[in-house]
Amino acid sequence: QVQLVESGGGLVQAGGSLRLSCAASRRTSSSFVIGWFRQAPGKEREFVAAIAWSGTFLYADSAKGRFTISNDNAKNTVYLQMNSLKAEDTASYYCAASNILTTVVTRYSAWGQGTQVTVSS
Repeated sequence: QVQLVESGGGLVQAGGSLRLSCAASRRTSSSFVIGWFRQAPGKEREFVAAIAWSGTFLYADSAKGRFTISNDNAKNTVYLQMNSLKAEDTASYYCAASNILTTVVTRYSAWGQGTQVTVSS
């Protein structure tokens, strides 16, 4: 089972930026995918963005134009650059691993512990 460790969360003012990192212990296949999800209190976990090791990516509508997902294959690490943050981006952010590029949370089999992002208005 791959191990995932997130970092980079914190408190930021609205309009600010944060970069989240997700370090994977290993890649399980050539089609390895890392996705970012978030969950606010009282809400369901929702898809944010995902990237395959080939570089193909997906974004949620809420992330398009503000968030950028990228990967560093040599470090087995995926980054989520979040710009123009809004109060509604406040949530716990999780990275997860899959073998397919998808927005469906149940297709991700390994999860990190999460990192908190708080955006003050």
